[in-house]
Amino acid sequence: MVQAFISVLLSILNRLPPSPTDLSEMLAEGTKESHDRAENCQFVKDFLRGRIQRELFKVGSLYFVYSALEEEIEKNKDHPHIAPIYFPTELHRHEALARDLEYFYGEDWESQVSKHLSAGTKPYVDRIHEVGEKDPVLLVAHSYTRYMGDLSGGQILKKVAQRALKLPPTGEGLNFYYFEGIHSHKSFKQLYRSRMNELELQTDTKERIIDESNRAFGFNMMVRQHLGGCPRCVHCLLPAVSSDTRSSESPIWQKNCRTQFNLCPLY
Repeated sequence: MVQAFISVLLSILNRLPPSPTDLSEMLAEGTKESHDRAENCQFVKDFLRGRIQRELFKVGSLYFVYSALEEEIEKNKDHPHIAPIYFPTELHRHEALARDLEYFYGEDWESQVSKHLSAGTKPYVDRIHEVGEKDPVLLVAHSYTRYMGDLSGGQILKKVAQRALKLPPTGEGLNFYYFEGIHSHKSFKQLYRSRMNELELQTDTKERIIDESNRAFGFNMMVRQHLGGCPRCVHCLLPAVSSDTRSSESPIWQKNCRTQFNLCPLY
């Protein structure tokens, strides 16, 4: 009886698809829940419906995030795990964001946006600087989370924002969404993923990158919630991105985020 059960179990296991080993596939699978949650937050839902407040759209939160990310990428551009995915001309966004902020605020935009380093943004910026200094391989996670999203769903958001905010068809105020150095988003994303897959990484390092990517999703949602969301969601996200919590699968994340999200009126 036991032998028959074991035989059936082994037969089932043999038919299961193998676990992915490519980093890009592992990231897609390992961040699916975070990705779905981010796509379905109220901020994104309102954005896609064209319910965009101009004052929220022009805040400088992303400028601080990309400035930190690209500063650390630049510092580590010769690192063996960063050099293969170093595409400053194609990807870097802080200069484009500066042009957008100048369009909205005028020449003195820097003094006006300095106040936007909010409680929802500062932990994100601090974490990027921390990994850049102490564990640069984790910059792979932050780059993947931001840039691949910008090249995908970000292009939909660009069209919605232009229409809802009645921005000029010539692109002013939307430079962030234009990747002038990339002719085909699809082809470039394939190149970027192939470069990630070629990184020589141990399995445990790949798992840490997945954990950090989930953490990056949490930081991005904190930024959104501080812009116009629910304090309860911000509170329940904090443990997920704290410095002593590495994984979205940790008990802290499960207790504070997966259950409390169901209580939030915005989800």
